[in-house]
Amino acid sequence: MNLSLTFVAFLFAFTINAIVIHAESTQLTQPPPFSCDSSNPSTKSYQFCNTSLPIHQRVDDLVTLLTLDEKITQLINSAAAIPRLGVSAFEWWSEGLHGISRHGKGVRFNGTIRSATMFPQVILTAASFDSLLWYRIAQAIGREARAIYNVGQAKGLTFWAPNINIFRDPRWGRGQETPGEDPLVSGKYAVSFVRGIQGDSFEGGYLKDGHLQISACCKHFTAYDLDNWTTVDRYVFDAHVTQQDLADSYQPPFQSCVEQGQASGIMCAYNRVNGVPNCADYNLLTKTARGLWGFQGYIASDCDGVATIYDPQRYAALPEDAVADVLKAGMDVNCGSHLKKYTKSAIEQNKINESDVDTALRNLFSVQMRLGFYNGDPRTQSLGNIGPDQVCSNENLQLALEAARSGIVLLKNSANFLPLPKTKTFSLALIGPSANSTDVFLANYEGPPCKNITLLQAFQGYVKSTAYHQGCDYVNCTRVMISETMKLAKTSDYVVLVMGLDQSQEREKYDRVNLVLPGKQQYLITNVAKVSKKPVVLVVLSGGPVDILFARDDPNIASILWAGYPGEAGGTALTEIIFGDHNPGGKLPVTWYTKDFVRIPMTDMRMRPDQSTGYPGRTYRFYNGPKVYEFGYGLSYSNYTYEFTSVSPKTVSLAQLSDTLIVENCNTVPCVQVSKISNNICDKAKFQTIVKVQNNGQMPGKHPVLLFLKPLELKNGDPIKQLIGFQSVDLHAGEESQVEFVLNPCEHLSKATRDGLMIIEEASYNLIVGDKEYPFKVVI
Repeated sequence: MNLSLTFVAFLFAFTINAIVIHAESTQLTQPPPFSCDSSNPSTKSYQFCNTSLPIHQRVDDLVTLLTLDEKITQLINSAAAIPRLGVSAFEWWSEGLHGISRHGKGVRFNGTIRSATMFPQVILTAASFDSLLWYRIAQAIGREARAIYNVGQAKGLTFWAPNINIFRDPRWGRGQETPGEDPLVSGKYAVSFVRGIQGDSFEGGYLKDGHLQISACCKHFTAYDLDNWTTVDRYVFDAHVTQQDLADSYQPPFQSCVEQGQASGIMCAYNRVNGVPNCADYNLLTKTARGLWGFQGYIASDCDGVATIYDPQRYAALPEDAVADVLKAGMDVNCGSHLKKYTKSAIEQNKINESDVDTALRNLFSVQMRLGFYNGDPRTQSLGNIGPDQVCSNENLQLALEAARSGIVLLKNSANFLPLPKTKTFSLALIGPSANSTDVFLANYEGPPCKNITLLQAFQGYVKSTAYHQGCDYVNCTRVMISETMKLAKTSDYVVLVMGLDQSQEREKYDRVNLVLPGKQQYLITNVAKVSKKPVVLVVLSGGPVDILFARDDPNIASILWAGYPGEAGGTALTEIIFGDHNPGGKLPVTWYTKDFVRIPMTDMRMRPDQSTGYPGRTYRFYNGPKVYEFGYGLSYSNYTYEFTSVSPKTVSLAQLSDTLIVENCNTVPCVQVSKISNNICDKAKFQTIVKVQNNGQMPGKHPVLLFLKPLELKNGDPIKQLIGFQSVDLHAGEESQVEFVLNPCEHLSKATRDGLMIIEEASYNLIVGDKEYPFKVVI
């Protein structure tokens, strides 16, 4: 009887395993979704399947073959299949912010590929100020996305990244997803990311006939930087933005994304701007993006962004009015179901015409065709050889490590306390609720990582006798294990505290209400530092800035590192920096404000200060209040010096720029409107600045060189200073390098008037790198 039961159990287990193996093998061989299958004879008669025809002709053919009901099924993110035409279903919503994400509806990690490379959260990657690194990361994400599609685990090829909104307010829960507070950095990031993920070259112009590896989507258009703060959320927020701030702060990253990056997608944001919902703004979507900037691609709503125009915004009186508002404004696809439910009734009520639907479909089908979705089996096409071996490859894992190393910022290093000695004979205490976890490193919009290594595991590779205590119950630190933690600190030769934030403290739909460390973290840090044998090292994990003045000024805290959310290789990167196998070089991409900044309402969108009310302005370009750390701040184990070796020419002439145009007066100062200067004249007026940079330390280092422009006289809302160029340079100990900046007056010397016009005016400036300044003038 027992033997029989054993045999039955064995047979049952064998059968279950066989079923599982069969199911998995079925998954492994599942083809990717595609249309125009050459094995289907009927597809040969369709022009939209004929790859020798121009895309616009193929698109027109497909649109004319569809019934109205079929057309409507294509207006939502989960576009339905059309079996009679051999058209496959397509999912528009996939995420790839800093690696292929498990969020969205397009990707499944349930087959051959079970994970993807998780790079650092964007805010830390931005701290490298290395546009080539940004490109290489996006390139890797794009290849992994195409590989996942080729094995049938992705239902689409459109990935809704990057997030290039300006990190205007330090409390914003999604600021971590952005490249920071500077428009130039955000624009350069957008261009690098879009070119990388779409399969273009770093310099651009490589894509043949517009064909795409993956489609990028720059979001959230526009002036979106509030999620859920006190009683205000993103669904109802009406952002009151001046034309001046729109022109030189909020819009430039999107303009760069379209004009230089050639992005094939844009997402319009939930919020209203000056009363009009972004997705219903004809001036924004059609006149500006498509007309002024030449955008050629599709425009998606954020998820349920069309429905919110009707409820809760009540901008539209009826659900059908919301349909009319967005389609006439220039939006093409609805993440959600509102267009599926109400487009037909909107046509029946004469609020829109079927031709409005056709316009949206032409934009959508054009992008799909550029992706090869109507070219037959993608595995037989030019990108069909991108396979699972390109996901979690050694090259990508090393790139993730390089990105984490390059972004981590050394904020304090009293008496060169770091790096710690590499001898394994001493004891070390690692304290903090995130020191033995990998989840916090991955931030949001994450996917399953290739490899997991905690900071504790990484430390134990250097110091076997590393002891760990979490210190707090959770990151919110409502309860502190103070006696156990202090006892450990007293008996250890070195103490490293890993504190800060996580996704429970800042995330989508959740903005902070203060800028201090959560709960009792400060109490724990201060008391541990008091009793430790030596001054302690503090590692801060966060996306947004934190007021750590107490730690900056505490002599018992020798060193501070900001590590953002450093991705799956973050533990290794931090350990290498702390023990001196890598020289930190990251610089802050945002201003770190003091805790009193929260007195300013998050809903106040003004960038520029207002002396009459005491409003201090926002970001390093305009803010005139107290700071913990400045934008661009970051130390190194090396000391770098700078010298301007050449600025040629030393002046720019308005008469040269205006050519046959009249030099105008702008508030009694001669000026020229940028929109009236041809691209050819702008190019001819470019000037060169060369800076000598020298590494005077004992270690090789990667060092970002930031070039600022500072007007000698502030007027009409001028920035205090603004970044006009940055480059990353690798230098051996004692090595020097000549770093060249080629600057375009129309881009780098322009400023916004109160009416939102970009002008170049007669003025005197200083070019600034580090502690060195060089005079420069714009003359008549």
